[in-house]
Amino acid sequence: MSEPLQASGPELSKGIELADIPDGGMLTAQVNGEPVVAVRRGEEVFVLAAKCGHYGAPLWDGIVVGTEVRCPWHHARFDVRTGEAVGPPSPRGLATWLVVREGSRVRAGARREPTAPRAVKNAPFSVLIVGAGAAGDACAEQLRRRGYDGPITLVAKDGEGWPLDRPNMSKDVLAGTAPDEWLPIRGGEFYANHRIELVEAEVTRLDTGARQAHLADGRSLPFGVALLATGAAPIRLPIPGADLPHVHVLRTLGDMKGIIAALRPGLKAAVVGASFIGLEVAASLRARQVEVTVIAPESRPLERVLGPELGAFVQSLHEEKGVRFHLGRKPTAIAASAVTCDDGSTVPAELVIMGVGVRPSVSVAEKSGLKVDRGVVVDANLRTSAPGVWAAGDIARFPRGDTSWRIEHWVVAEQQGQVAARDMLGVGAPYGHVPFFWSQHYDVPINYVGHAETWDAAQVAGSLADRNVLVAYRQGGRIEAMASIYRDRDSLLAEDALGRNDQPALEQLMRSVS
Repeated sequence: MSEPLQASGPELSKGIELADIPDGGMLTAQVNGEPVVAVRRGEEVFVLAAKCGHYGAPLWDGIVVGTEVRCPWHHARFDVRTGEAVGPPSPRGLATWLVVREGSRVRAGARREPTAPRAVKNAPFSVLIVGAGAAGDACAEQLRRRGYDGPITLVAKDGEGWPLDRPNMSKDVLAGTAPDEWLPIRGGEFYANHRIELVEAEVTRLDTGARQAHLADGRSLPFGVALLATGAAPIRLPIPGADLPHVHVLRTLGDMKGIIAALRPGLKAAVVGASFIGLEVAASLRARQVEVTVIAPESRPLERVLGPELGAFVQSLHEEKGVRFHLGRKPTAIAASAVTCDDGSTVPAELVIMGVGVRPSVSVAEKSGLKVDRGVVVDANLRTSAPGVWAAGDIARFPRGDTSWRIEHWVVAEQQGQVAARDMLGVGAPYGHVPFFWSQHYDVPINYVGHAETWDAAQVAGSLADRNVLVAYRQGGRIEAMASIYRDRDSLLAEDALGRNDQPALEQLMRSVS
């Protein structure tokens, strides 16, 4: 979370000239000492709070696209007319102000809370959401936001509780630089106030004909329509010692608390896997003065996703903070105080954390007779092969052009939860967002937009040494995705250009980096 924003710029309650606000852009301003942005579209002016409802980024560092202001940090979107959060990851909208026109001047009038259009064409008698992660939470919230008044049941596995901001588990909270209070997405009172019922249980299968969800304890829950958002499960390598008590994975709140309980300064830890989550865990453990060695089979961390140059840069960041790398090696066994690798070498380890990827949790879908192919197969509106059942998040394999994607990004899961909710109500549109994720390595954030499962060139523009860079991932010459470091505005512009399939704009972005 950021520090409170400091108010600056003209005081809009006193009025300013319309011409002082750039047409199609933003002006940093204030209303009665509160930081705001003023957005102009021709003769229209909109004023909204300047602090993003996610982690508090200053929206004046973002961009305006049509009627949206987009956040520079994690790409949340807000409707300038209503303050509504129209794109995750922000869990809440922003205040707006009435704008009064007085000749050539405009001024801010009364403050208003964010609003959202309430539209329901179809009203199922109840909605069952299986999985209390990002997609499930976003679906439940969107249903209520759009005016659905029927029963909503959110089924979480025992011990999971209300939905949590999972990205924080490997970052600030695990590092000890943020309190546990940062973890809930909304807090239990939100769900109570919006009549969203939490059931802690395990769903084993859906009877899609009878519209019944069968639970592991023998109970059943009726539903009108259902969303499967069962997420993914972390992989444990099938090697001797993988089930020892000092070997952990990180996915749930219990996983995180188990790791934290084991930590002490000087502890020797091995992180198996140089994945994003593995490296974020390594950074968090270093913040707690734990000695960390990363074991991974690749020659550079993240090279397959980010390319050799950015992968080497990420490795150097961690090495500067004292992380050791044991690359080109696979673990073959884990003992109480060491990990043995495939070349016979050993890495001292009193704590082992596996960050070697996840598998989509498709058991419920399979037992329910849904079509499954490397994920739960859905159409463009996230409908599964069974009428009245949608799937979203890590399990959903959705069409994109002449292929299909399954993406394990937090923001994608939230977007899909919202898309499924609107489709349930008959006011939906196909899922067509540009994928986005972010990863934090000490003080260096990496933003990634697009999706390049394969690429034949990773073009670097800018200076990695100065931590000011764009990387374009090309397939057959086309830019399919971009990564950025400390070029937040360019990341937003790249996302917009990818959404419009505007290759010239992407090429211009690359040329603009000095």
